[in-house]
Amino acid sequence: MMAKLFETYEIGSLAKHSWRLKGFSGAKLTEADIAEAETWGKRLGIDCKPLIKLLKGDAPDKRQQVVNWSALYAVKMFERLGLDYVYTGEQWREEMYAHVAKNVEGFEFTGWIKSFDYRYYRKAAVVGEVKYRDPFYIDEFEYIKPHAEAELKVPITGPYTMTDWSFNEHYWRKLGKVKSLKERKSRARRELMLDVVDNALRPEFEKLIAAGTKWIQIDEPALTTQPTAEEMSLFVEAWNRLVAGLDCRFSLHNCYSDYGLLARYAPDLKKCDQLSLEFANRDTKAPGRKRPAYDLIKSFEEHGYEGAYAPGFVHVHTDQIASPEVVRDRILCVADIAGPERVYVAPDCGLRTRTWEVAYAKLENLVRGADLARKEAS
Repeated sequence: MMAKLFETYEIGSLAKHSWRLKGFSGAKLTEADIAEAETWGKRLGIDCKPLIKLLKGDAPDKRQQVVNWSALYAVKMFERLGLDYVYTGEQWREEMYAHVAKNVEGFEFTGWIKSFDYRYYRKAAVVGEVKYRDPFYIDEFEYIKPHAEAELKVPITGPYTMTDWSFNEHYWRKLGKVKSLKERKSRARRELMLDVVDNALRPEFEKLIAAGTKWIQIDEPALTTQPTAEEMSLFVEAWNRLVAGLDCRFSLHNCYSDYGLLARYAPDLKKCDQLSLEFANRDTKAPGRKRPAYDLIKSFEEHGYEGAYAPGFVHVHTDQIASPEVVRDRILCVADIAGPERVYVAPDCGLRTRTWEVAYAKLENLVRGADLARKEAS
């Protein structure tokens, strides 16, 4: 049970400040970069004097210290806003896909792929068996845990997306004797995905849970891009294998997708406590509790999904700020469909494409909207 109605959280990514990028890369910082660190430090109640000294100096472990400070800034921003669950804004990570690919054996980067607007990610080819090498999320969790006052929710890229966004060279070659190209492709895809589950993600999940992680958000942005029964069944198989026997809360984050299709398979996902989706992007800015954009949630209900929803109450790919009243109305609309105890409040997706000023304003109104909805529902 939720401690209160309409608990709030962020999805994952935040933009990286200029001082974070330059401090990590070794580029020369300007006075404006330093001022940015000071301004946000003061705004968040952080004594940033050690950070400024670090940025101006040349410590042996400067790169890692800069990353740590950036993660601390993200957590304190989320906590200052009053979010119930927080994390690091992915400040430790190059990018959600690349962070896993570069830390697991078998992946080799090949080039850059455009993902949104001018945003790019490094795409890898799977050139060998996927094998666990070194921890790649646990250090981030162990660093931020003692610095956080709110509950932590750890976002992790899921096996379907890791498979779909990679060139599957090794497993294709491995099955070279399979005569049917369709069967060969299908079997190679399944072997890769299940190896990502068994030899990359599950070992890391086990370490995170042993270290005290209570909630893992599995990010699957690639899901439904190949809208077939075979693909969706493979995703369900990989999900259930990934979470089996693990003592943790799991949620699925999927955005900009075919929710009519996902609704048919969501009830088959074991231990999927919550669906974190994207609906504000589809909604109008007009007030009122009747919001047709959120009607697709009824499809999840009709197919028998019994978990909670965080269907996205703030659009993340625009600088427009939804009012607290519109956020309230969106929340209450979903509460009317699924029941208030099954509604969590989050943005559509991560806020890495927005400035911190815009991200702050969006999340501020998200929290205010949840407060208004809570008062009206109580």
